[in-house]
Amino acid sequence: MSAIEISATETPPRQTLIARFLESAGWAGVAPRLLADDASFRRYFRLVGADGARAVLMDAPPPMEDVRPFARLAAHLDSLGFTVPRVRAADETAGLLLLDDLGDATFTRQLAAGADEAALYESAIDLLAHLHRLDAVPADGLPAYDLARHQAEADLLIDWYLPAVMGARPTPAARAAWHALWAEALAPVLADHPPTLVLRDFHVDNLMVVAGRQGIAACGLLDFQDALAGHPAYDVMSLLEDARRDLAPGLPGALLERYLKARPEADAAAFRRAFTVLAAQRHAKVIGIFTRLARRDGKPGYLAHIPRVWRLLSAALARGAEADPALAGLAAWLDRHLPAARRTLPHAGQ
Repeated sequence: MSAIEISATETPPRQTLIARFLESAGWAGVAPRLLADDASFRRYFRLVGADGARAVLMDAPPPMEDVRPFARLAAHLDSLGFTVPRVRAADETAGLLLLDDLGDATFTRQLAAGADEAALYESAIDLLAHLHRLDAVPADGLPAYDLARHQAEADLLIDWYLPAVMGARPTPAARAAWHALWAEALAPVLADHPPTLVLRDFHVDNLMVVAGRQGIAACGLLDFQDALAGHPAYDVMSLLEDARRDLAPGLPGALLERYLKARPEADAAAFRRAFTVLAAQRHAKVIGIFTRLARRDGKPGYLAHIPRVWRLLSAALARGAEADPALAGLAAWLDRHLPAARRTLPHAGQ
């Protein structure tokens, strides 16, 4: 954890808003120290009081960010028995939340320290199986993770990565073919299961080991503000086909079997097909997002993961191509418009 105070170069209005918010929440005079930032405009700061009490400040400046979905989903997940950072105080207009501090034991750090990989992933899979057995979509609803949204996400690959390495965007005809193939692949998947709560960024960086808790409560959730109502295979796939790390050989298959065993009501064959199609879609999206982060947002560190994500995308298309003409068509589209030799790291700058 870095110990960097809020920079003096920030605009005084933001510093003033933060100071006033902390004072109103009972943390006057406590210097926030940078805990983490992420691929969005959000940042997180740790607060440690003179008595040792700790809390986390989420700084999510409008209009780029909106803290209301996080606060709403945190309350909902807490009501279902999941461990989340509860909101202690909020200034939604300013984009500031004071949260419970769940500690530093992210799965990522635990794995780096030599923790049992299988045991950690099993706890996350068990959490997902439990979540998907519930009627977990909030009563007031969530936006649908529908075909249009999936399509727009897949377009990130051709709107950001493809021109970065090929020098030009695809032609209108090529784009229309790309859209048609994704519609053909995704539409049956999105129709084969009632929508459930999809957290959307379910991977080891956003999962915590929470001491003193048992069962699903021992696995803390950190990042869920972008949740939608969609197919349950998406979060399972996000965990097992991680853009940032490789799992031990054989472990993803064993974990998928564990999930399906815990949900005997699910159609295993349909779930596997959904897993493969959604994997291809997510990997295409992530390649585009990582490129955009480097070229637009000045965050080139994400480019290092692109070779892994290309391997995952190619593998998903290959295993699904025999049974799914649309996935075979997408593989052929990429071979034509993004040949393997050109699937390199884009330059970080525009």
